[in-house]
Amino acid sequence: MNKEQIKQFEEETLVLLKNVMDPEIEINIVDLGLIYELYYDGNKKINIVMTFSTPACPLGETIKTDIIETIKQQHPDFITIIDVVFYPEWNTTMVSEAGKKVLGM
Repeated sequence: MNKEQIKQFEEETLVLLKNVMDPEIEINIVDLGLIYELYYDGNKKINIVMTFSTPACPLGETIKTDIIETIKQQHPDFITIIDVVFYPEWNTTMVSEAGKKVLGM
């Protein structure tokens, strides 16, 4: 894959991740602004850098499992590595315009 194809795959994967909902807020994790970075290595490995709305998120493991399962449904032989960070700290300015509409912001 060339750089352009990798970029397109990354964008398609972000669209796919709009199917993963934050169970407490009922908005997808992409529009909520929880995904900071998504990298595809061009060889069946996806690295995701993300956060949660709070460091003590009780459903963090559920969200991570949902991400992995959602990607596996589309790409069964891919490996997904998720790195959870809390810097920068999540805040409501990270919510997309679509997400703000859902949340009534």
